[in-house]
Amino acid sequence: MGDDRKVARVLLDRRGHTYAEEAGISLADRPAPLYQLLVLATLLSTRIRAGVAVAAARELFAAGYRTPQTMEAASWQDRVDALGRGHYRRYDERTSTMLGTGARLCLDRWRGDLRRLHREADGEPGTLRRLLTEFPGIGPTGADIFLREAQVVWPDVRPYADRRALSGAERLGLPRSADRLAGLVRPADFGRLASALVRVALGEESAGEVARAAGR
Repeated sequence: MGDDRKVARVLLDRRGHTYAEEAGISLADRPAPLYQLLVLATLLSTRIRAGVAVAAARELFAAGYRTPQTMEAASWQDRVDALGRGHYRRYDERTSTMLGTGARLCLDRWRGDLRRLHREADGEPGTLRRLLTEFPGIGPTGADIFLREAQVVWPDVRPYADRRALSGAERLGLPRSADRLAGLVRPADFGRLASALVRVALGEESAGEVARAAGR
């Protein structure tokens, strides 16, 4: 366990930032940042590099589309153009449509506030996943991405480790269990650890280099 904790500490030191942070989202339990996380999860759900999805999210937010109101008010072409500036070109037209439709659903179903979704689910991960998959472009993978990042501000969801995070843990020789992984770090750091493990799974961070730095 001591060696595992050292690996976790090294990983946090090297890659201890979430994808939301990388996208410029100041994540908090408030409507705008939670909606921005939903947008990011939508973009990360497609078969495209995570770095491109993050860049596209940053372009959408820079264009002012940070709330469901502003996302829906933007024209379809304006959304396509913002995605293109982030080099999100393979799926830009379909994604622009999904973002517009999803914004309207957020407004109609949740009055623009995903805290209502959280309350309706009573923080239960299975119910949260089901409700999130009602958004266009958010399948099981997208719901996992959202909850993996949202656990930073929704502590009742912790510890949440999706398939990719557990795959990264396996590459590092760490436990393939969210509960056991949670024992390696402070509760407030688990969301950052989960994102760092995903980076290992995706090849953004070398498992071998992390292990060597930890003395394994």
